[in-house]
Amino acid sequence: MTAAEEEAAAPPEAAESEAVAAEAEGKMEEAVEGEGEKEEAAAEYSWPQLRFDHPPRRLYHFARQFRSAASGGGGGENFLKGVKWSPDGSSFLTSSDDNSLRLFYLPEDAYGGSEHIAEAAVGGEDSYGAYLQVNEGEPVYDFCWYPYMSMSDPATCVFASTSRDHPIHLWDATTGELRCTYRAYDAMDEITAALSVSFNSTGAKLFAGYNKAIRVFDVHRPGRDFEQYSLSKGGEGPHGIISSISFSPYNGMLAVGSYGQTTAVYAESNMEPLYVLHGQLGGVTQVLFSKDGNYLYTGGRKDPYILCWDIRNTVDIVYKLYRSADATNQRIYFDIEPCGRHLATGGQDGLVHLYDLQGGQWVTAFQAAADTVNGFSFHPYLPFAVTSSGHRRFGMEDEFEQDLNLAGVMRTAVLSGCFLRRKKLEETTSNPER
Repeated sequence: MTAAEEEAAAPPEAAESEAVAAEAEGKMEEAVEGEGEKEEAAAEYSWPQLRFDHPPRRLYHFARQFRSAASGGGGGENFLKGVKWSPDGSSFLTSSDDNSLRLFYLPEDAYGGSEHIAEAAVGGEDSYGAYLQVNEGEPVYDFCWYPYMSMSDPATCVFASTSRDHPIHLWDATTGELRCTYRAYDAMDEITAALSVSFNSTGAKLFAGYNKAIRVFDVHRPGRDFEQYSLSKGGEGPHGIISSISFSPYNGMLAVGSYGQTTAVYAESNMEPLYVLHGQLGGVTQVLFSKDGNYLYTGGRKDPYILCWDIRNTVDIVYKLYRSADATNQRIYFDIEPCGRHLATGGQDGLVHLYDLQGGQWVTAFQAAADTVNGFSFHPYLPFAVTSSGHRRFGMEDEFEQDLNLAGVMRTAVLSGCFLRRKKLEETTSNPER
């Protein structure tokens, strides 16, 4: 071994060892300081907390642009049937009885806070017009956003819709053009329409509900290729039309509701039935998992209660949440705020009720419209919510009732003020988790 090799193989001298140790200690201190800064940054930012000590303000109002004769005939006025925020929060999508879907973008000034925005007057001009409108040939049964939609990636800016006697359509949310269709055929080789649609959690599959069946389409392979699962095998599954589909965010399960007053929970991987839930007084119109995936909420038509189920123990109903819906066949949507602590639902009395999901306690209510509030959706991260209202009316004889019809039907409003507030504004000791 040469001298150079021996020197390289020999351990470092004391001075060199101290230098190496000092350098290592310095790096460790920098790492500790970096972690401390991250912890401080995390401590400064926290999930928004909810406050309901004052009613919300109406920031934007839309009504006049919906006032066109409904294509269903019979002299009925057009009315809204639902509204949903996009996953990235940049826009919301409405469905109305004129067989149209309208997309509204949130104005740039809304991102800077709502304090400087004047409250929108009811009965006046619309705050602004829809960015785009897509028209279906028949009444729209259901619609949903692609779960990873983001304006920064135009390829993801799509939403799906299904309507009577038509295949499922995938629409471009930036141009309004039809991207592709997903077609299901019956035994007579005729197109059969889906009654409900929903993307799975990964966005790779599109699940569609039919009469006693679920058909699953590969999002990247439009056309007539699909997997079909019959839900009535053995007589234990849901009977009738599958009206709503919801995916658990964590445990690989999906829930389907049917107009046969039953809700069933399946394993998404193989559609193996896990639970069948009974207790809804009317046909199930919406199913929705909690943010942690442990609870399932179901609502029905002509049923004044939203039922809460613990999917870890489905023997009994956990609690019931009241809403005014016992005299309407409409689908009345409800939604859970981003933190998962509260649920809000509309009703035929024009009120929006809010509940604490930790125990099902009623928190507050506010008057959102003079008509049936059939849609409610929380913004994904801003202190906003959007509502839609209206229902079908015929033969209004009284002039006052006719004025109420024009004032209450076909209304969409963006609300702000009582929903999301930063935790630093007030000290709170409540735990948002169950």
